[in-house]
Amino acid sequence: MTDYRKRMQEKQRIVVKIGSSSLQHPGTGDLDYIKLEKLVRVLCDIRNQGKDVVLVTSGAIAVGKKAVKPYKDKGEQTSPLAYKQACAAVGQARLMMTYQKIFAEYNQIVAQILMTKNTIVDNMNRVNAHNTFSELLRMGIIPIVNENDTIATYEIHFKEDGDTLIGDNDTLSAIVAALVEADMLILLSDIDGLYTDDPHCNPDAKFIEVVEELNEAYRNMGKASTGSNVGTGGMNTKMVAAQIATSVGADMVIANSRDVSVLHRILNGDKEGTLFLSHRDDSFNLPEFVDNLHKN
Repeated sequence: MTDYRKRMQEKQRIVVKIGSSSLQHPGTGDLDYIKLEKLVRVLCDIRNQGKDVVLVTSGAIAVGKKAVKPYKDKGEQTSPLAYKQACAAVGQARLMMTYQKIFAEYNQIVAQILMTKNTIVDNMNRVNAHNTFSELLRMGIIPIVNENDTIATYEIHFKEDGDTLIGDNDTLSAIVAALVEADMLILLSDIDGLYTDDPHCNPDAKFIEVVEELNEAYRNMGKASTGSNVGTGGMNTKMVAAQIATSVGADMVIANSRDVSVLHRILNGDKEGTLFLSHRDDSFNLPEFVDNLHKN
């Protein structure tokens, strides 16, 4: 039997996505600084191995809500959507400042990149974004990516609806993996991987270790499962991410973030999470795929 895990040791350009629920204390919604610090330490260590690293992070709106809470009821609120945009603007700055401080402890430079649908759909924007990523990675800098929720209002709407659009960071991370030509995408969430059914509801659900080829049966498993109440990405969005990543030639792993050292174990070839094997499709059109995700 082919040991697909061993080839994880050869991966050189890795995109890591971490979800909102993985960054917060469940009781308070405040940032879990211990987990955040450990994540940064692991990413820096992977970077010190000579590998390229990109981090896609959630949490800006949640962090912003905590920060602006004392000011929420001052004057008349413009709209719930505008309030979320304001929270995103405050939270993104605070989240990035926190990352900057922790990464600096390990002498690692990071950069912030905020994306929207038009970053991918518009040809010039896409080329410019690719060039920026490429130059940052060439210099050994770790890009930290999030959506630009302060202006991309449709993405905030879709986050509320839980739709499988760029409004979730599972899909965004796969788009980033395609854009930077990564050979590995790791989705860290509060689930162990893909099951034949929702394990919270069906005790007989079986864990799937390897998906050799993503087909309709696996996509239907994703549609039947849900994710965390904190984040916006359920298993369905992870299937969309898998479709993008595997089509552009990147393997993908869904793993539990309870111990972020799982990143080391995945890249060492250990059997952690669900591994989706890449099947490059030269006919796959990323801008067209992303554009269609935003159409009803």
